[in-house]
Amino acid sequence: MVTVLQGASIKPKEKRLVQLGAGLPRIGVGLLLSINVNVSKSRVGRKTVSALFAYFCIVYKRDGHSNQLMKTNTLKFLAVYAAWVMLFALQKPCFMLWHHALMPTAGVGDVWQVMLHGLSLDLSVAGYFSVVPGLLILTETWCRGRVTRWIGRGYDALAALLFAVTFCLNLVLYGYWGFPLDVTPLFYFFSSPADAVASVSVWTVIVGCAIALLLATGVFLLMQKVEHGFDGLSPNGGRRIGRSVLQLVLTGALLLPIRGGVGVSVMNVGEAYFSKDMRLNHAAVNPVFSLMESLSKQEDFASQYRFMDEGEAERVCRPLLYTRSDSTERLLTVQRPDIYIVILESFSRELMKTRAVPNMNRWDKEGVFFEHFYANSFRTDRGIVSILSGYPAQPTTSLMKYTRKVNHLPSIAGTLNRQGYGLKYYYGGDADFTNMRAYLTGMGFTDIVSDKDFPLKSRLSKWGVPDHLVFERLQNDLKGETGGPLLRVIQTSSSHEPFDVPFRRLGNKVLNAFAYTDDCVGRFVAFLKRTGRWKRSLVVLVPDHQGCYPEHLSEFSLAHYQIPMIWLGGAVKSPFTVENYGSQHDLAATLLGQMGIGHENFRFSKDMLDRKAPHFAFFTFPDLWGLATQEQRMIYDNVSKKVMLDEGNGRHDLERQGKAYLQELYNDIAQR
Repeated sequence: MVTVLQGASIKPKEKRLVQLGAGLPRIGVGLLLSINVNVSKSRVGRKTVSALFAYFCIVYKRDGHSNQLMKTNTLKFLAVYAAWVMLFALQKPCFMLWHHALMPTAGVGDVWQVMLHGLSLDLSVAGYFSVVPGLLILTETWCRGRVTRWIGRGYDALAALLFAVTFCLNLVLYGYWGFPLDVTPLFYFFSSPADAVASVSVWTVIVGCAIALLLATGVFLLMQKVEHGFDGLSPNGGRRIGRSVLQLVLTGALLLPIRGGVGVSVMNVGEAYFSKDMRLNHAAVNPVFSLMESLSKQEDFASQYRFMDEGEAERVCRPLLYTRSDSTERLLTVQRPDIYIVILESFSRELMKTRAVPNMNRWDKEGVFFEHFYANSFRTDRGIVSILSGYPAQPTTSLMKYTRKVNHLPSIAGTLNRQGYGLKYYYGGDADFTNMRAYLTGMGFTDIVSDKDFPLKSRLSKWGVPDHLVFERLQNDLKGETGGPLLRVIQTSSSHEPFDVPFRRLGNKVLNAFAYTDDCVGRFVAFLKRTGRWKRSLVVLVPDHQGCYPEHLSEFSLAHYQIPMIWLGGAVKSPFTVENYGSQHDLAATLLGQMGIGHENFRFSKDMLDRKAPHFAFFTFPDLWGLATQEQRMIYDNVSKKVMLDEGNGRHDLERQGKAYLQELYNDIAQR
């Protein structure tokens, strides 16, 4: 820690403090000054730390048994805090080494910068972790025995386990998701543990758990050694009140690194951001801190993303919200077609440049192809709400888990059900994953086919039933259908990690999985063409979220968010390419507009085929958002508060519109 201070600017007063601390253990000097230099930004904060340090120096240099006890307690407390800071700091080079393929140009200097800029978050989390040890030291000033020792051991075990689990989760999940650990994996795990780990092999889970357990054990033993190294003196002695006051003040002083000072602003993930390379910024983030910050943002929607006053936000956002279809271009031959919405797992626009999806590449010329279409988010639970409820995804949460709120959302299913449509949902996986069954039921789907409706021998993949068996089930059900009209939603799952499919056409495992799903959809369309329902059928092909091919696309690349949407079927009048920009949440208004059904209650969804509607795409990723129009494309990072991508002209207007749009979105969520 003293080494860290050598590169920092230390003021004359701080140098005098160092001189005052001559002869003291370096751990005390280093820690207190690092807090002063790195965390306390305000004058009051600096004076507070300086006063504490000066008092500590005076106490330390005094002799006597009581003061020796005071020294021991203080050093023990500082040693515990320093140990946690060191452990968190060492996570960063390990993270960079593990993900070296994502940071191929990073060198020793970058590792140093990552550790230095992540220090403020490490100091903060170490402060949280040191509160209980500080209170235990205070308690032991008056009474010491088995109870306090067992409490200390139990706490160290829990803290070590939290340290190890968050580190390992962040290490593994970052390769899949590309952002620091947040509450998302907890939501997925508690809704369906099997599906939460379906993307990784059993051995990966076993080895990961074993490593986390070993790491937790090592950290626990280290902390025990640190604490027991100061147990030589008996707690009996005079001046207990003085020792208690000092320990209470020192423990209370942890508020400074925890909060980040005494100023108006508080510690946040953005404190660690320093580079244009977002991978380095993510490496600097403390995973425990990012998880805690994510948990704190889950409920208080009305206070999140406040960019401007409410009147201005409403005024700027108003032109972007258009809920009419007065001038829409009619592309269907029938007003009440049978509708099959096929939600394609992880399909991307880039995928259509490969040989993996020959059917999709043919249908974009035979049907209605939406040229500039964007995914709203990066996960299925968020994308489904966008598709079926016409509601934009959010950067920091999944609305699907808030049953009370999503039950107040409109839906394509509910709207069509009131028009006499029969509803049914098909998914080969666990419909309870991410609270999906509750959402679908609230939207009007009372008949949901999931993995439980198939025999055990059909549940061949980690995600449940392979796509071809789900489509076969749909086809068999359709053979018995005589009425109409119908709405059938089919959610595929096979083109997802680990990409294990009963199909071999391409050598690349990832592309082969997409080829399999493309083939399944092709066989289903061929089946429909052989039935009498084809002429009144509309098949809507839309991915569930941002694509996963090619791998490791930057979140600041537009290609990361571009997805295909294709309408085909006998109900389509003729081939057509839609040049207007839009996102998944615009499907609802666009589809209902073609059917002559009002969509005023879909506040954020707009008809992409209406000439008077504003044409833009809105998309999100954890703590960033983007807007794309014909004239301009922009991606804005909420953590660094910077525009990360800007193509075209008029940046100020688009940035202002995007901020107002996001603010209004969170206002709307808060009111539901």
